[in-house]
Amino acid sequence: MTETADTRPGWLTSQELESIRARMPILYVQAVPVRVDEAGQVTHVGLLLRATPDGSFHRSVVSGRVLYHERVRDALLRHLEKDLGPVALPRVPASPQPFTVAEYFPTRGVTPFHDSRQHAVAMAYIVPVAGDCQPRQDALDLVWFTVQEAAGPQLHAEMAGGEDVLLRQALAHVGHIP
Repeated sequence: MTETADTRPGWLTSQELESIRARMPILYVQAVPVRVDEAGQVTHVGLLLRATPDGSFHRSVVSGRVLYHERVRDALLRHLEKDLGPVALPRVPASPQPFTVAEYFPTRGVTPFHDSRQHAVAMAYIVPVAGDCQPRQDALDLVWFTVQEAAGPQLHAEMAGGEDVLLRQALAHVGHIP
């Protein structure tokens, strides 16, 4: 799960968020940005490059919290713009349906998904993106991988917290069984 400060008035302070994370699950959205051909088939998957507090780097999907009184669709659009830039042109349907729900636990081994800070529930979406993407906020880079590259073990080794499992599920959902 990624983290950036939100500038909306009335959102939680760092201390409040830490306290809440210790007591209840937090709702997230995750988006796997894809490029599609004229027939609607996924041809490329976009993955962000992020730095961790310990100085390592990993590949990740778009991810972020759903704010109080925010529709899921609006949260998806906000995080896609935050990570991919204002002209990414994501095509989020009016009523988006997740391809899976990932449960992140602070204890390893409960599910394939791990986040040492919290118990988080993430609704995951595959989102076609048609525009020019320029990574922003805490994303250092965005690379478009072919479906074959995205299915490969080398790329999965560059992912953390179980997002490699999420990527495999996304590829399977669009008909690319890795």
